[in-house]
Amino acid sequence: MGLLLQLIDILYPPRCHLCGRFLSPAEGTLHPKHLCTECRDALTPVTHPLCTVCGNPFPTSAGQDHLCETCLRSDPWYDLVRAPYLYSSPLMEAVQRFKYQAETHLISTLGPLLSSFAGGYISQPKEILTIPVPLHRRRLRERGFNQSLLLARAVSGHLGSRLDYLSLARKKYTPPQTGLSKEKRKKNVRDAFLVVYPERVRGAVILLVDDVFTTGHTLNECARTLKRSGARTVICLTLARVTVD
Repeated sequence: MGLLLQLIDILYPPRCHLCGRFLSPAEGTLHPKHLCTECRDALTPVTHPLCTVCGNPFPTSAGQDHLCETCLRSDPWYDLVRAPYLYSSPLMEAVQRFKYQAETHLISTLGPLLSSFAGGYISQPKEILTIPVPLHRRRLRERGFNQSLLLARAVSGHLGSRLDYLSLARKKYTPPQTGLSKEKRKKNVRDAFLVVYPERVRGAVILLVDDVFTTGHTLNECARTLKRSGARTVICLTLARVTVD
């Protein structure tokens, strides 16, 4: 099998999934696969200090983690949000291709990026129920897949946690959040979700997975729905996040 894979790499040299450049033999052995050194180095990690709840990084590099003003004022329903990277190039372009151009092969790179972060951050994964942010069935038919489910499946497989993509559903078909103001985003997702199987989430520690944290309204509404159905804790995990002023 090893010789066969080497032959395949010779006949069809692997390319970086983010920039398309051919990978060197050394790069081809790195984890995750299909990511060149330049693109790996171009990823912008979320750094401390950051908000202890929403994970928004503060502009200064000095000081300790603490609550941001938004979380102090709004007291979100989720208990914690974390993301390994900022939503910037080249990751931003890769997520958009993955999500809007149906380049689902990118999960072989994006999934491990999120999974390895989750593996170093989540303790006692066997006790966690991993749930993706759901799409409305109409949006699912339009897109053909749920990018959050693909990420959640990669994370749960790496952690060994339980995956549940049926208990949380989206009951309202709403316009995409992209391009909407903060207030319109909040109104757009209000009462958009429901828990189908409350007995599964009651008392559970839930790892809620999505692709990008922008304003947090979608994740917060999901967390509100889950908490009102008895979930004990809701930890949100996204591949990337936008910084909030």
